[in-house]
Amino acid sequence: MMAANLVPLTGCCPMAELKSEPMSAEAFLAWCLDREERYELVDGLPRMMTGARRAHDRVVLNALIAFGGLLRGSPCEPGSADIAVRIPNGNVRRPDVSIDCGDKDGSLLEATRPVAIVEVLSPSTRQTDLIRKLGEYQTLPSLCYLLFLEPEEVSAVFWHRVPGGTWTYLSLIGRDTDIAMPEVGVTLPLGAFYEGTDA
Repeated sequence: MMAANLVPLTGCCPMAELKSEPMSAEAFLAWCLDREERYELVDGLPRMMTGARRAHDRVVLNALIAFGGLLRGSPCEPGSADIAVRIPNGNVRRPDVSIDCGDKDGSLLEATRPVAIVEVLSPSTRQTDLIRKLGEYQTLPSLCYLLFLEPEEVSAVFWHRVPGGTWTYLSLIGRDTDIAMPEVGVTLPLGAFYEGTDA
């Protein structure tokens, strides 16, 4: 998902005054309930998310469909960018897709035990995703897998946590290349994310 500029500090919207000073994650999540747009909390301030190109959206939808089918009946479930992921440093991110193996209470606004995160890269947020968000996600104690997908070619960078807690990565290319996530009981080909695309 792509991040835009900081939300303006003025305006007629309710609770606008909360945006002029750093917000806690709890205050931010409550504030988001009154918003139609999606926001992330970055360094205490809300950042509005922008739309995505069709190629990006198709890959996201394919990921949700693929994981949804494979995880049916399991203790884990996929979520869209509507589900927040709270970072230990206080930021709140909204990955394109997450797999949460925690509490399934339908009233929750955030993942309680995110085990896998998928981000589809875009030109405007590529560096943020591959550097800043990567570092933030890797601080999540429950996270085992991070998948960064290219939207217009069948390739990805797949990070996974190895015994001892360190992270390693693989560069993946080609539709028949398998992605294994044994912590959630999922193995699927990279091509599953590109059904119906021009990639």
